[in-house]
Amino acid sequence: MITNYLTEFFVFIFGICIGSFLNVCIYRLPESKSIVHPRSMCPSCGTLIASYDNLPIFSYMALRGKCRHCAARISFRYPAIEFISGIFAVGVYLKYGLSLEALIYYTFIATLLVITFIDIDHQIIPDVISLPGIPIFFAASFALPDITLVESIVGILIGGGSLWIVAQLYYVLTRKEGMGGGDIKLLAMMGAVIGWKGVLFTIFVASAIGTIVGMLVMLKTRTSMKLKVPFGPFLAIGAIAYIFLGPQLITWYFNLLRQ
Repeated sequence: MITNYLTEFFVFIFGICIGSFLNVCIYRLPESKSIVHPRSMCPSCGTLIASYDNLPIFSYMALRGKCRHCAARISFRYPAIEFISGIFAVGVYLKYGLSLEALIYYTFIATLLVITFIDIDHQIIPDVISLPGIPIFFAASFALPDITLVESIVGILIGGGSLWIVAQLYYVLTRKEGMGGGDIKLLAMMGAVIGWKGVLFTIFVASAIGTIVGMLVMLKTRTSMKLKVPFGPFLAIGAIAYIFLGPQLITWYFNLLRQ
């Protein structure tokens, strides 16, 4: 029992360290900056952050959310993303153990976290993530026992093709751009990992949650139906939900229909 808790603790520490790197990617990729150099710095005064002030979560707590040099407030989102990354690392470990399968799924989830927050901030999904992600995760799918080669290929085709068709139909009907190309490439990348069943599940969940959130935002802000809400985060929620609960939820849903 103690050994299990220690393993979970170290997996969590690994996850929050990766989360710290994800923060760098979220901040720098949209601005086409290197994610390797220079070291992290205060966004207010530009002072390079010392290694002892750059420990995930712990340094934020020790500094009370402020820069050591200029006392500027540091966004709570940094430790929040680190914490979320750590929780997902533990969740994947608990479901798949210490395995290559767990590493692939965690890498996929970490990628989705970066995409989610970039899409929230800038309403873009960088091609530098999604386009290489398609062949990378397709190759990785060979190590996933629950996804066959055919399922991965069909997942890519359905993932990209389904949203492309929706985007074309929307343009024909309205003569306006609707679904972004970034969402199309993102769902194709997802299809490589979760297969065509996961793609259909993801679209259903993302559409349902996106509709609810969009309506709530419109009611709160009293804006029109033309409100633009990034769809990437909802796709990410759907794909992650499928990894952890997808087959069980699908079985529950069909059993419910038979009653």
